[in-house]
Amino acid sequence: MAKAKKVFVCRECGHHSAKWLGSCPSCGKWNTFREDVKSDDGEEKQQQHKSRIKDSNKKVRPKKLSEIDFKEEQRLPTKIKELDRVLGGGFMPGSFVLLGGDPGVGKSTLTLQIARANPSIDILYCAGEESAGQIKQRATRMHIDHETLLIYNETNVSKIVREARETKPDLLIVDSIQTLYRPESQSMPGSVRQIRECSALLQQLAKQYGITTLIVGHVTKEGELAGPRLLEHTVDTVLQFEGQDMHTYRLLRSLKNRFGPAHEVGVFDMRDDGLKEINNPSEFFISNHPNKQSGSAIICTIEGSRPLLVEIQALVTNSNYGTPQRTSNGFDNKRLSLLLAVLEKRAGYHFSGQDVYLNVAGGLKIMDPASDLGVALALVSSLVDKPINHEQVFLGEVGLGGEVRAVSHLERRLGEVGKLGYNEVLLPRANKSNNDKSGLDLIHINELDEVWDLCL
Repeated sequence: MAKAKKVFVCRECGHHSAKWLGSCPSCGKWNTFREDVKSDDGEEKQQQHKSRIKDSNKKVRPKKLSEIDFKEEQRLPTKIKELDRVLGGGFMPGSFVLLGGDPGVGKSTLTLQIARANPSIDILYCAGEESAGQIKQRATRMHIDHETLLIYNETNVSKIVREARETKPDLLIVDSIQTLYRPESQSMPGSVRQIRECSALLQQLAKQYGITTLIVGHVTKEGELAGPRLLEHTVDTVLQFEGQDMHTYRLLRSLKNRFGPAHEVGVFDMRDDGLKEINNPSEFFISNHPNKQSGSAIICTIEGSRPLLVEIQALVTNSNYGTPQRTSNGFDNKRLSLLLAVLEKRAGYHFSGQDVYLNVAGGLKIMDPASDLGVALALVSSLVDKPINHEQVFLGEVGLGGEVRAVSHLERRLGEVGKLGYNEVLLPRANKSNNDKSGLDLIHINELDEVWDLCL
């Protein structure tokens, strides 16, 4: 009888070790080793553990690039505009897609909503976390009742592959990859080995039989996709579904896309009957913008290829503690400290004895450096308690010398500003152009010192 050995496997990169290690020597991550079981069977037994589909040993001849027939119209549109935007126009036939997100953010709702949006797509929905009755209940709430949607309660990946080969659906949905197992492997479902082998089988199914496969993945407490890093390299597209419990909006972000633009963003609003697309996110995020209140500024940030108008809120008050508080929500805290240092050193505004609170309205998280100018103005506005002109929008990266640096994607940003009815934009002089066709009142500046008299 085969003897089982204990082995520790890194859940990030799959590195094996005979003993537990605090830090993985391969990927450098901490506290990632989990205990696994490895069999000491012979070579013949090991061959059974190879992740390959039976009867798939067809001889494939190399083809010239000119002999490969492909048209962009072959994409499989979901008819959910925001999802199609993120995918680059729809699912590519035979693509392997990973969808991740926090628990309860709406991953299962989004995958099931594809059947409602496009009834012509034949979908095989393999559920490992919910029963058929639970899925039926949610489908009824979402008004989904199509004969093209097949529900299959199974977690054995071999049976899922066999069923997919027989039914030949347009789209195979697996919810989730952490519940699947391969009987030949002795590991528990969700382990590094099981995820690696199951994903390899599903990848072969997608590529060899042209079945578009969408797998749902869990995330860790740090917000990263659970499982070995190999999983993200294996798939063609990685989608991240983001949202906060206290807000109804959801962001669908593409972290990787072999068939379309990466870092594209789709915006949804979570309702009782499913997800509703938000066609104008800027209006959604600034709908409650106050007109006469200090510490509030409007910026235009870029998410993927989409410009968004967002309200920055700042509150500066006298500190009641020995150490002033620095708190930010939706904005990098280190970047906030940097801007405060620049305002003290270059502009003469002192925050050393003040508590500073910064918030991006709506719960959005922004990383765009073009938001620096709006953040700096909101901070100074709250400090001196003077409101900013509510008809102005601010664009610009602030350097350590107090200079306002150029921003990218200017035409898109100005187009969004004009669409929302704003007329005046403060932006860097480095972005000045003689071919401006926006029709907006553009005020170009070089230094932070030029801004205060124009806005406060």
